[in-house]
Amino acid sequence: MSKFINCYLALPDLLEYLQMTNIYLFTSKDPNQAVSGTFSYAISCACPIISTPIPHAREVLRDDAGIIIDFQNPEQLAAAVNLLLDNEPLRRNISTNGLQRIVSTAWENGAVAHAMLFQKIADGNMALNYRLPPVNLNHIKKMTTDFGMIQFAKVNQPDLKSGYTIDDNARALVAMCMHYEWTGDESAIPYIKTYLDFITYCLQPGGDFLNYVDTAKRFSEQNDETNLDDANGRTIWALGYLIAQKGLLPDSLISDAETLMEQALAHIEGTHSTRAMAFAIKGLYYYQSVLPSTRHLSLLKTLADRLVQMYRHESDDNWRWFESYLTYGNSILPEAMLCAWLTTGNLVYKDVARTSFGFLLERTFTDGRIKVVSNKSWLLKGQPAARFGEQPIDVAYTILALRTFYDVFEDEAYLKKMEIAFNWFLGNNHLHQIIYNPCTGGCYDGLEENNVNLNQGAESTVSYLMARMTVEQYFNRPGVAQHSLAASLSG
Repeated sequence: MSKFINCYLALPDLLEYLQMTNIYLFTSKDPNQAVSGTFSYAISCACPIISTPIPHAREVLRDDAGIIIDFQNPEQLAAAVNLLLDNEPLRRNISTNGLQRIVSTAWENGAVAHAMLFQKIADGNMALNYRLPPVNLNHIKKMTTDFGMIQFAKVNQPDLKSGYTIDDNARALVAMCMHYEWTGDESAIPYIKTYLDFITYCLQPGGDFLNYVDTAKRFSEQNDETNLDDANGRTIWALGYLIAQKGLLPDSLISDAETLMEQALAHIEGTHSTRAMAFAIKGLYYYQSVLPSTRHLSLLKTLADRLVQMYRHESDDNWRWFESYLTYGNSILPEAMLCAWLTTGNLVYKDVARTSFGFLLERTFTDGRIKVVSNKSWLLKGQPAARFGEQPIDVAYTILALRTFYDVFEDEAYLKKMEIAFNWFLGNNHLHQIIYNPCTGGCYDGLEENNVNLNQGAESTVSYLMARMTVEQYFNRPGVAQHSLAASLSG
């Protein structure tokens, strides 16, 4: 049954209709019509579009972003409709290409572009300042079921088929603890419990954790094919962070986390994976802050000493690092060494922390911008860095580390870099496009050479929230966080 609605719709109603639309038809008879408002709304709602060739359509629907038909040609219209109705992958591909075509025209990106133009006209006499968007947990909540956080999303829709990982749920646990710690919002507690319950589900009899769980709550074959050390270390970090909220969060959550932690620590002692050890050191640092133990202190020292040995083996005058390459989550390593120093007072840890972090910052900050190591090709010792392929998680880990170093050394340079790094999310990157979606509360999955990856998966969205809650403590000012524009100018 068809129903025709012969009236003008209010914008909220129009947008709701468009989000439920399988195919959008634009059939103007006027070849001189330049643009269409509803056409723009349709493509922004990811509608696959069939259109007559007005100038706007020819501009944005080129290269498989839509289908163009001739004016007053019903045969072509019918053929195009049938083609899309019978081909779901084609509809999905067209809708993604259309979104990608217009993302640069989002309000926030328009604000950045105008601000940069004014800055250029002012010949450097105006500074470009980015404002903090309000904290928005909508996408975090949308990605979370009663079992845990879903791994991937197709644009802003959770991809249930992608299943769950302990990686994402451990990070989500930290992020929501940070949110509760800063806001006191009781609605965060059920989410914290969900993520902790997922971690409990993944615990194995030997004290290790499996990482991958499918939609039927079965452990998938990926657990047999992938090294799980980093996932285990990351989980210990999350448990330690939760336990450090003792006295703030409900006692039942703290008790459950302590039980998991004790079982997991016996397993982690045998790991030699660089990042797994670093994550575990951070978890032990938080654990020791509220429940000091000589046994746990000894384990922390063992792991920190292994990192020192790795650093001494690989470092030289031009390469002050723990490995012969820089890969992902690099900031976790010097931050872990700083945590080890704070826990033990061993000055060797402090020296390694500062020199390795300085080395990393030299390679990721330049020209007033952060550019983290590309996931397309890791930065190998003695070789040039790949230029594109940046992920939010690396920017977020850098911000967390900068916060720790600033708190310890009170060096304003760390604070300035923290601000620069967060502005990467808001448009201070090589595309000058926002990486965070203030409407959904999701964060895009990556920054490529010519486009932003518009999927808003768990890793990127949780990483943004961790970064956002960190800078909240340092840069938020009354009246600033209420604005959602990406940029403004001050003279």
